[in-house]
Amino acid sequence: MSGKSVLLIFIQADSGVDGTASLDSASPKHGLFGSLKERVLSNVIRRAQFAIPPLSLMILSSVQVTGVTQTICDLRFERLPLDRHWDMAGISVQTGAVKPAFELARSLRSKGIKVVLGGPYVTIFPERCRDHGDALVIGEADDIWREVQEDLLLGELKAEYRVTSFPDLSLDRVVGKGALDIGSYFTTNVVQTTRGCPYSCDFCNVHVMNGHRLRHRTIPSVLREVESFLREDKRIFFFLDDTVNADEHYAEKLFRELIPFGISWVGQATTALGEKPRLLDAFARSGCGALLVGIESLADGSNHAHQKFHNPAVRQAACIRNIREAGICVYGSFIYGLDEDTLDMPRMLEEFIEETGIDVPGINLLRPIPGTGVFDRLALEGRLLHSSDDHDAFRFSWGQEMLYRPQRIALEEFIPSYTALTGRIFTVRNALKRAMRAPRLRSAVFMFNLLYVHMYGTARKDLLRQLEDFA
Repeated sequence: MSGKSVLLIFIQADSGVDGTASLDSASPKHGLFGSLKERVLSNVIRRAQFAIPPLSLMILSSVQVTGVTQTICDLRFERLPLDRHWDMAGISVQTGAVKPAFELARSLRSKGIKVVLGGPYVTIFPERCRDHGDALVIGEADDIWREVQEDLLLGELKAEYRVTSFPDLSLDRVVGKGALDIGSYFTTNVVQTTRGCPYSCDFCNVHVMNGHRLRHRTIPSVLREVESFLREDKRIFFFLDDTVNADEHYAEKLFRELIPFGISWVGQATTALGEKPRLLDAFARSGCGALLVGIESLADGSNHAHQKFHNPAVRQAACIRNIREAGICVYGSFIYGLDEDTLDMPRMLEEFIEETGIDVPGINLLRPIPGTGVFDRLALEGRLLHSSDDHDAFRFSWGQEMLYRPQRIALEEFIPSYTALTGRIFTVRNALKRAMRAPRLRSAVFMFNLLYVHMYGTARKDLLRQLEDFA
C-alpha cells in the first residue's frame, strides 16, 4: 500500500471578507488627487488584509494517518502546486465561493485527482454538490477525516461521509501548524474554544451548521494549544468562537487562566459583556485588544423581526462604553435594511456611533444567504431580487449590492439613503479621529477604517449603478 498525498485547498470568494474583487479593476478616471488617493488606499488595503489561516483546514491537516501526507494551499497567497502529484484534493466550499470551488473541482478531476468536497455549503446543500466531487463530507469533519484518509489508502473512497452527531470537543485533539506557510499571514494564532450558538438570528447559519447547544473544549486543552502556538508565532491571537462570552462562567475561568501567558487577543462577543464587570475584567487582564459585537439594529422591532432578542437597544450604548473604558476596542457591526427599519435609521446610527465612540463601525446590508431562515422567508414573500435557485447570486459580497426589497423602504429611497450614510461615516478624517481616540491598537484601528473608506466607496459605486438599472 503506497503512500498518498493530499492537498487541502482554501478558495477565496469572488468578493467578501477576504478582500474586494474590484480592488485592481478598472475604475472611472479621477483627477490627480482622486487617482493618488485611490492608489494610496489600495496599497494600504493590501497591507491591512489581516489574513488568518483557515482553521478548519488546520484541524484536518492535524489528523495524521500513517502513509498520508497533507499540505494546505491557500489560494489567497499561492498558486496550485500542480507540478507535484496529488492523490486527493479536499476543498472547503464556502457559501460565497460555490462557483469557483466547483470549477476547480472539475479541473482537478480532469487531471485524475480525487476531489472531496466539504464545508458549510456542502453540509447544508449536499444534493447540489454530489455531481461536483468524488466524495462529500457532510457535517463537522473532526472525527470522520481519519476514515476518509484510511479509505484513500485502501483505494475505497466512499461517495459520502456523513457525520451523525456533533464532535465531542472535550476530547483532546492537537491542532498543529505544520501544513501552513506561517509567514503568509497576519497571524497564525487562531483558536476556537466553543462551537454552537444558543441564539436563532434568521440571517445567520451558525446554529444551522453547528447546533444550538454550546460545546466546549477543556480549558487545559486550550491552554496547551496557546502555549504550543506561542512557540512558533508570538503575534496576536484570534479566538474564533462566534460568541466568546456565551458561557460566562467558562469564559471567565479560561481568560483568567490565560493572564500569565501575556498574549494579546481579539474575538467576537455580545454587548452584554459590558454588564458583567468580573468577566470584562478577565477579558481586559488577559490581553483582549478588540471585540467584534453584532449590534445589527438600534430598533428592537427590527432585531425581533429577525429572531434576535438578546441585545435590547436601550442597553447598547452603556455596554459599549463600559467595554471601551476597560481598554478594549469595539468593532460595532450594524445591519441597515432589516424588516422594521425606516429612513430614520441612518440618523440614529450616526448619532450612536458618535455617542459611543465605536472604534470601527461596519454598516452592512442584510445578506439573505442560502441556508438561512431569512433567505427562505424572503423567497416565499417574493422579495428576493434573484431566483432563489441561483445561489451564486447570493454570495456574501463586499460589493454590497442589493439582493432583496426592504419591507418598509422603497429601493429607490433605500439605496440613496444607504450610500449617503456610508459616505458620511467612512472618511479619512473619521478614520484619523477614531484611531486617535481608540483605547489601544491605534494603528490597526486606523488601517481598518482606511480599508473601509475604500471598500464602502466601491460599494457606493456598485449600488448607484444598480439603482440606475432599476430606473
